[in-house]
Amino acid sequence: MLNPLCRALATAFFCLCAQIGAAKCIYDTVWIRGDFGSARFNVEIADTNRERAIGLMNRPSMPTSEGMLFVYPRPQPLSFWMRNTLIPLDMLFVDPTGTVTRVHHEAVPLDETPIPGGDGLTHVLEINGGLARLMGIREGAQLRHPSFDQDIAVWPC
Repeated sequence: MLNPLCRALATAFFCLCAQIGAAKCIYDTVWIRGDFGSARFNVEIADTNRERAIGLMNRPSMPTSEGMLFVYPRPQPLSFWMRNTLIPLDMLFVDPTGTVTRVHHEAVPLDETPIPGGDGLTHVLEINGGLARLMGIREGAQLRHPSFDQDIAVWPC
C-alpha cells in the first residue's frame, strides 16, 4: 500500500500525463504525421460559410507554425482560389478519415484560378507556401483534430 504522499504524487503524475495526452487534440491545434515525421500547427478554424469565404484574405503574413483549417459538414468536391490572399499558401486537401489526398504547393497570391482539391473532401489545411515541400508533407499524410469523425479517423484523438 502506498503512503499518502506517494499516492498523492502518483495521482498528480497520472493526471498530468492525462492532461498532456488530451492537450494533443484540441480545437486550435492540428497534428500531422507522415513519412517526414510529425508536426503541429496552431490553426484558426473556418467552419461557417462566412469564415470559409474570408479565409486568409487580406493578411500580409502568417507565422510559420500557424495555418487555417477549413472544416465542411459533409464530404464534397472542394476547390479554392487566392482572391484577396496576399501570401503564398500550400493547400492540403483532406478526406473524412484525416488523410491528405492532394497537396497544392505555393498557390500564387491574388490568383483567381480555381485550385481543385478533388471529391469527397471535408477539410483543407492552409499553411505557408513552400512549407509542405520543405517538411516533406505529401499525399497520404494524416491529420489529427477533433473535427474529424473519431469513429473513422485514421489518427483519432
